[in-house]
Amino acid sequence: MAQIKDWIHAARLRTLPLSIAGIITGSAAAFALGKWNGTVFALALCTTLLFQILSNLANDLGDTLKGADNANRVGPTRAVQSGAISPATMKKAVIFTSILSFISALALIYVGSQLLSQTALIGYVLLALACIVAAILYTVGKKAYGYNGMGDLFVFLFFGLVSVLGVYPLFGNELTWVLMLPAITIGNYSTAVLNLNNMRDQENDAQVGKNTLVVKWGNDAAKKYHALLFIIGFLTWTSFLILTNNTLGFISLLPFILFLKHLKFVRNNTIPRALDSELKKVALGTFFTSVLYFISVIIQQHFV
Repeated sequence: MAQIKDWIHAARLRTLPLSIAGIITGSAAAFALGKWNGTVFALALCTTLLFQILSNLANDLGDTLKGADNANRVGPTRAVQSGAISPATMKKAVIFTSILSFISALALIYVGSQLLSQTALIGYVLLALACIVAAILYTVGKKAYGYNGMGDLFVFLFFGLVSVLGVYPLFGNELTWVLMLPAITIGNYSTAVLNLNNMRDQENDAQVGKNTLVVKWGNDAAKKYHALLFIIGFLTWTSFLILTNNTLGFISLLPFILFLKHLKFVRNNTIPRALDSELKKVALGTFFTSVLYFISVIIQQHFV
């Protein structure tokens, strides 16, 4: 029988800060306009964390069943692959977490429903279902999109656009094109984490038929793509700060100093296994970018 520590390991807690960066960013943008609802924020965080845990559990199951998680894989040992949790038990956990995340999403939508049109309300319900389906189908099923090079696109969409643009209207705001800029940044940085993961696993992924963009393009192209994600992310974030007259918000660019060091390391690295330690740096750097932005907004609203 699986123990609590096995489930904690399977939930992959180190991935959770990255998953809520978009929610923090979109919520901070709403706060900057004087629109705030603590319940919406809490439920948005809870729902997003559940979606991420669902994705992690499904990924643990799917990659093991497809052979991607094997003895040659670099990185933390997966729960199903190691035998700590059986495939049947993990399937039940995926179903349970799907239900739990949908309930949380419905609670979030209900709280924000007073500020939504009927069409928007239906749209949010469908979006919640799409998040659940996307979380599962990344590695589960015959047509798992993580195995045909579509993972980057889905990470960009859900971690960036859906998170930032999705939470913003729930505070009572109308969407504005300017918010696309930070959404692109968070999406790009999140995609960079996946790309880094795929560069680390390139050899093993190629052997088991997991055709990520890194496998399709090769390592040199993947490194250039990696740098481009950060360059575009930096430009869109900086443009957002300028257009919203948030001078204090430039403190949120501090993590980019670490990103520059990271990019230099990736450019010169020839050992895929060495990239594993870089994952935390990019994930936490993205998280703190959003947190520092939120802090700057709070200071501007109450102390300047």
